[in-house]
Amino acid sequence: MTIQVLQPAGWPRPKGYANGMVAEGRQVFVAGQIGWNEEHQFPPTLAEQVRQTLQNIVAILNEAGARPEHLVRLTWYVTSRDEYYAELPQIGQAYREVLGRTFPTMAVVQVVALMESEAKVEIEATAVIPSGG
Repeated sequence: MTIQVLQPAGWPRPKGYANGMVAEGRQVFVAGQIGWNEEHQFPPTLAEQVRQTLQNIVAILNEAGARPEHLVRLTWYVTSRDEYYAELPQIGQAYREVLGRTFPTMAVVQVVALMESEAKVEIEATAVIPSGG
C-alpha cells in the first residue's frame, strides 16, 4: 500500500478525518479553492459552497491524473464556525457525495474573511498519486 493511515494504538479513531498519513508517489498541491463555479458565481449556503469547492478540487486533481482517494491533506478556512456547525449534516452529505469515503488529515480554521467577499469557505488540498499510477 502506498498511502497508509497512521492510527496510534489506544487512540480513538477520529470521525471524518485521519490523525496522520504516510504516502509515497507523485505529489499534487492544490491551491486554496473557493465555492464558485467556472462563471465565478457562488451558491448562497456554506454547504453548497463546500460542495462546489470540493468539486473544484476534484477537477484539479483530475488534471494530474489523481482521484479523491489520493488526498492526504485538506485545510479548510471557514468564515463562520456557527454556520459550519449549523450546516454540518449538509456539509457531510456534500463531502461524501463528492469525495466518497476518503478521510485524509484535515484542519478546519475559522477566519475573519476570505479574499472574495461572497466566499464562505476556502480549501487547500494535497494528494499523492501512488508510484506506478
